[in-house]
Amino acid sequence: MRQVLRGLENDVDVLEAGSCARAFELAQQEPELDLVLLDYHLPDMNGLEALDVFGRQHPALPIIVLSGSVNPRVMQQVMQKGAAAFLTKSGMSDELLSVTRLVLAGGIHMPALPRIMGDEVTMAELPSSLLTPRQEEVLQLLLDGYTNKEIGRMLYLSEETVKNHVSSILRNFGVTTRTQAVLAANRHGYAGTGRPQMAPDDAS
Repeated sequence: MRQVLRGLENDVDVLEAGSCARAFELAQQEPELDLVLLDYHLPDMNGLEALDVFGRQHPALPIIVLSGSVNPRVMQQVMQKGAAAFLTKSGMSDELLSVTRLVLAGGIHMPALPRIMGDEVTMAELPSSLLTPRQEEVLQLLLDGYTNKEIGRMLYLSEETVKNHVSSILRNFGVTTRTQAVLAANRHGYAGTGRPQMAPDDAS
């Protein structure tokens, strides 16, 4: 894991903890932490409980949850708890690097979640006035994993304006994090756009 993360930068500093209790101590001791990679199966606490603690103590700290197995219910719960990403441990070197870069840039990585009975919300249940057309555009790009800065460049908006739209989206869905908003949007029938055309000054 340490060697994989070295691929981010030569001077990346990786701190390791063998338990959640130790991880919480390190997070308190190192206020400049940029990211947490959290093993879902640690001996003293499971990933959901650990996410609750991190959410209370360090609400702005992005967390990538790692697991050795794929359980759709667990994946959904992890994202609902506010994790920035969920990854399986099998053959993940390249994916871990790309997702880590995305999360450090302020994005989220939404795993493909199989539909789970009982959790679906049909479009008929969705109030037509929930989002404005512009908020829907921002949300669709959010679903594609783009950061606020990237969304602003694509829609010709300032980053601050995008942040305001994202805040409004969170309020309208009754959630507090971007990952929760993505889950809510999926349940409401929203989908991403694919790769939209970049602004002219981004063309190579």
